[in-house]
Amino acid sequence: MQKPKNAFRIAVPLLMMFMLFLLAGCEQIIVLDPKGPIGSSQKDLILISSILCGIILVPVLILTFFIVWRYRDKPGNKAAYRPNWSHSTTMETVWWGIPILVIIILGVVTVRYTYALEPSKPIESAHKPVTIQATSLDWKWLFTYPDQGIATVNYLQIPEGVPIKFELSSDAPMNSFWIPQLGGQMYTMSGMVMTLFLQADHPGTYYGSGANFSGEHFADMRFDVKATSQKEFDAWVQEVKKSPSSLTMENYEQLAKPGKSDKLSFSSFEDGLFHKVAFKYAVDGQGHGSHGAPQSAVEPKAVQPPQTKPQQAGHEHAGH
Repeated sequence: MQKPKNAFRIAVPLLMMFMLFLLAGCEQIIVLDPKGPIGSSQKDLILISSILCGIILVPVLILTFFIVWRYRDKPGNKAAYRPNWSHSTTMETVWWGIPILVIIILGVVTVRYTYALEPSKPIESAHKPVTIQATSLDWKWLFTYPDQGIATVNYLQIPEGVPIKFELSSDAPMNSFWIPQLGGQMYTMSGMVMTLFLQADHPGTYYGSGANFSGEHFADMRFDVKATSQKEFDAWVQEVKKSPSSLTMENYEQLAKPGKSDKLSFSSFEDGLFHKVAFKYAVDGQGHGSHGAPQSAVEPKAVQPPQTKPQQAGHEHAGH
């Protein structure tokens, strides 16, 4: 019996050292390094929830270790043996009262943040939101800018400090749109247009991805989000407009075929492309918006200047 005990005493420290070694390679948990108002609020919710859960978890783990150590099978162990003990009002109050109080506080905090962070709620800002229509394909992301009349594949450029109104849909299996440092993920589904407001408060390049398993190359559904000044963003738009490539319906059908893709830019795209794709499988041309309200698949008249405002997806509430 002595050898297994000695092996256990050696294995535990080695395991702890190995875990620390693995964690040392994690330079940064990006969801805890937010660069926008939505991401910052979600970080607060994560930290508050973790602290509240820790109030229960940490004492339980400490007591578990203490009890196992105190009452371990060891010759000469003088720990009190009380086989007839079964109840203590004080201890019952503590180990039931504290968890109940924590659950109540956690519920209130969660409800408050859930309403405050409703995805389709516009972000208060002096700037007009930039609309970007994101369509998940197999296995790539198509982004159309209806106000600018341009389109990109697998990369985005946005102005810093300006709300971005994402309209999300899919021409493939359901996926999940996620830019961790700007905010939480939202699903993309065919026949639906989901609205998500995000904002980058600092210039930089942020990681974006599809966060839902969608087949063979789902791990390649990554995209860069470059946040720049408004001046740089406007210059980038003009540069893309000079691109010789145009996203016609024929070109789109080739792009939509299953397969990976490099980063692409298009100086223009088919009128109403996003809505045609979003609702092409919908019965009687009816889809749904962010809150499940029926939405017609009628296409906007044009997406290139001069343009009409794209059809609103879902209902919007007052700002943050």
